[in-house]
Amino acid sequence: MDPDDNVCLCFKVSLRKLASFAARENPTVASQLSECLGAGTGCQWCVPFLKKLHTLHIDGKPLDLPVSPEEYAARRAVYRKTKVHDEPE
Repeated sequence: MDPDDNVCLCFKVSLRKLASFAARENPTVASQLSECLGAGTGCQWCVPFLKKLHTLHIDGKPLDLPVSPEEYAARRAVYRKTKVHDEPE
C-alpha cells in the first residue's frame, strides 16, 4: 500500500496520515488511532488493519500494509456484504 492510499475508506484516512499521527502522538493502544480523523469508526472494516499498524508502530517498524488498494477495496466490499473480517497479512 502506498502512503497516499486510504486505510480507512469511510473517512478517507491515508496510510501517510496514520503514520504521521502515530509518530506525533505515539498512541499507546490501537484504539487511539481513531483520533486520526475518525479512522475505524465508520463501517469498522479497517480496525484489524489499524491494530496491525499500531503493532508495527510499537515495534518501531515502518507502517505498511502488504496489499494493493484494489485488493483492499475488494476485501472491504466482501466485508460489507458478510460482516466477516479477514485478517491482515
